[in-house]
Amino acid sequence: MHVIVLGAGVTGLATAYYLAQDGHRVTVVDRARAPGQGASYANGGQLSYNYVAPLAAPSALKDIPGWLLRRDSPLRFRPQLDPRQWRWCLRFLAACTGMQSRIGTERLLRLSLYSRTLVDHLVDEALLAFDHSRTGKLVVYSSAESLQGAVAQMEFQRQFGSEQSVVDARACLEIEPSLSALSGRIVGGIFTPDEEAGDCRMFCAGLESHLRAMATPVTFLFGQQVKRLVADGGRLLGVEVDDGVLEADAYVLALGTGTPALAAGAGIRLPIYPLKGYSLTVPIMDPAAAPRVSVTDSARRIVYAPLGDRLRVAGMADLVGWGDAIDRSRLDLLVREARQAFPDASDYRQLEPWAGLRPATPTGLPILGWSPLANLFLNVGQGALGFTLAMGSGRVVADVIGGRPPEIALDGMTLDSKERAKSRKSTAKEKPPGGGFWIVDHTAINAGFDFRR
Repeated sequence: MHVIVLGAGVTGLATAYYLAQDGHRVTVVDRARAPGQGASYANGGQLSYNYVAPLAAPSALKDIPGWLLRRDSPLRFRPQLDPRQWRWCLRFLAACTGMQSRIGTERLLRLSLYSRTLVDHLVDEALLAFDHSRTGKLVVYSSAESLQGAVAQMEFQRQFGSEQSVVDARACLEIEPSLSALSGRIVGGIFTPDEEAGDCRMFCAGLESHLRAMATPVTFLFGQQVKRLVADGGRLLGVEVDDGVLEADAYVLALGTGTPALAAGAGIRLPIYPLKGYSLTVPIMDPAAAPRVSVTDSARRIVYAPLGDRLRVAGMADLVGWGDAIDRSRLDLLVREARQAFPDASDYRQLEPWAGLRPATPTGLPILGWSPLANLFLNVGQGALGFTLAMGSGRVVADVIGGRPPEIALDGMTLDSKERAKSRKSTAKEKPPGGGFWIVDHTAINAGFDFRR
């Protein structure tokens, strides 16, 4: 079977990898000139398999009002004249219940721990070099109340195979001595010894090289913007790009925040909106002053990941529209926090700034597998967990395409049956002009996004 994968971010490449392993002929298409140029480029770098609880939780209802009033908030909301933003926000608020949060956590853990086994196989086989480390992750808390909530979450996750431990302030500094500058505000932490970190862009580049060298090499079409979808009779007939129309037996949409508009043109509604995030990458000048383990400052919602001889600092969740331009005030906030946390680790004047859009669903659960079109499949919506969930997402989508039952249950992680029915009804009602088949013009709305983490 010939399968076209739209998107060369980490999720699209993971899908292509497993499709090629299964013996399919695979073509990957992307607007960029290289893999991993969207949200895979400089994401947080943490492979946080045990820290996947949805942002939509009862605690968010309590925290968000205060965050919106702070200039240094980890969350920024800028109202848009865009009904997609408001629909997303309403669904997000509806998902902020204890029951929904617990269900979402269980499902995301199932996918993330499955992903870990797949990534570990790649690491053990030495297939990729991506500044990978497995030194653990320490989340530090600055209030007894927040730590207590984290301990409750830890105990809940234990039943699903998550292995973490609560540590006091002194133990936090023993685990990560370079946190001494923050010692006055740390009351305790949660430590997971086997968590990992890595450079997602390097991971993507390594996957591309491996895919090109397989027995049946994967074909890459870079620099090709998706212009049109051609659909008829409940199937996708082709994809028009800059150089013409591409045809295949099956297609995968893995274009990150570019996916919803492209899908909408084919009558498919996806509840996805971009969460804008920021990062900076700096050279480590003094290894003793830089973190050895991955660190998350829970109060600031900022993550720190050692990537070889570099330090990645990332954070923010901004609902501000679809643009990826860097807001200097948000970057300055990251720099200020990094200097306070690890003042001697680097010369922060040498930073490499970055901003990207993460394709998020209101519940935090990705949308995998089937679509209303028989030969079109979805792999999108991982939000800030794109790197963490990529390999598991790619494997299960490849299984669905191959007609095999996935190794894990996908309940809650597929396009809702009601939404699929609405999409089919919408497509059936809207007759293409002049009869014949649909030609969906996507030139204006597809900026070639393959943003993901």
